[in-house]
Amino acid sequence: MRDDLREGATFPDLALPDQDGNRRTLGALAEGDPVVLHFYRGWFCPKDRAYFQQVLLPLQAEAEVAYARLVSVSVEPPEVTAAFRAGLDARWTFLCDPERRYLDDLGLRETTDTLHDPYVPTMVTLFPDLRVHRTYNGYWFWGRATAEDLRQDLRAITRELRPDWEVPA
Repeated sequence: MRDDLREGATFPDLALPDQDGNRRTLGALAEGDPVVLHFYRGWFCPKDRAYFQQVLLPLQAEAEVAYARLVSVSVEPPEVTAAFRAGLDARWTFLCDPERRYLDDLGLRETTDTLHDPYVPTMVTLFPDLRVHRTYNGYWFWGRATAEDLRQDLRAITRELRPDWEVPA
């Protein structure tokens, strides 16, 4: 990832089609809540499928009730992404970048997979204003954020955002 997109920097407001082909922006998807932004290789990657099944899907219900957003991004077209999302039973937004518009701009081109030319798996936790809280390099499976890592990040962001976090005296 680009060096200027580290902790405290503002992440670009990506504008891409979602799984239904509707153009969406990352800022609008945040809707005032913390965001887990997840770049993944694609449906074909067993590591990505395991990560969705073991980490993101169990976190889905918690994110919904805790006012947090999950957003996943791949280079696959909307029709492939929609099928993959439905097969996972995921309810969050998946963004599609089949033209690979942001791969190089973000510095996230996977250089070892020249067949699919995907994003390198990366997780970024963001404040609603798209300020970066933390990034995780998921090239190696063990470098990816665990569910507990994401919970702690979302807790820290929420604590900073919500003036009513502390119980009144």
